[in-house]
Amino acid sequence: MPEIEVNGVKINYVDTGIGEETVVFSHSLLFSHRMFQDQIDFLKTTFRVIAYDHRGQGQSEVTGPFDMDTLTEDARELIKKLIGKPVHFAGLSMGGFVGMRLAARHPELIKSLILLDTSANSEPVENLPKYKMLNGMVNWFGILPPIANKVMPIMFAQSWLLNPLNGDRIKFWKNQLSSNRKSITASVEGVIYRKGIESEIRKITCPTLVIVGDEDVATKPEKAKFIQMSIKGAKLHMIPGAGHSSSIEKPREVNRLIGDWLVEIAD
Repeated sequence: MPEIEVNGVKINYVDTGIGEETVVFSHSLLFSHRMFQDQIDFLKTTFRVIAYDHRGQGQSEVTGPFDMDTLTEDARELIKKLIGKPVHFAGLSMGGFVGMRLAARHPELIKSLILLDTSANSEPVENLPKYKMLNGMVNWFGILPPIANKVMPIMFAQSWLLNPLNGDRIKFWKNQLSSNRKSITASVEGVIYRKGIESEIRKITCPTLVIVGDEDVATKPEKAKFIQMSIKGAKLHMIPGAGHSSSIEKPREVNRLIGDWLVEIAD
């Protein structure tokens, strides 16, 4: 993978496809750009597609503590250096936290916004003890299989995990979780202690598509509805049988929604 230095940190990314317009993918916590492989393959025949790993995740450089504002500045610099013009920005969960901040603060860089399984709110207080305990265990031991087993139901729909046809994919993504370095704890802290941006997203004026799985337990569908109601003209689609990782669980449906929407806003 190529890498680019932004804000003093080396960020790894993929850059593929053809087209006058660019789609940038920003991934969730605990995964990498690989969670968008189906979307990359789908869009690259008509768009330039860039997907990057956040600092401290995937193959990007590990750094000390950081917050969502830091990741937003990373994305801003990446877009300016690699593309130099407005992009379609697609973010899932943590990537959505970044996308909303980008669209509100740097509208000149965002042509449209695609938000998947994300929230404009701070982390619910009731979730903090569980996530802090898991993060402490990861800090000591890394994401061992028993920890990965606890995280999988947060990241994926129960119906998807129970489907025997998904056995190989479940094993693959559990291994992806376990491959995280102990330094992932900095990313986790940035997510669980993030500030809400409920009022800030009302500034977003670009076309916005909101997608959420109906079984998402990490950022429940009502979080997506709040975003849709807060951004003028935003459209909301709920995907049956998807959890917090809809791009992985229901790739064909996500591809169809994104593809149809990009055609619609181009008219």
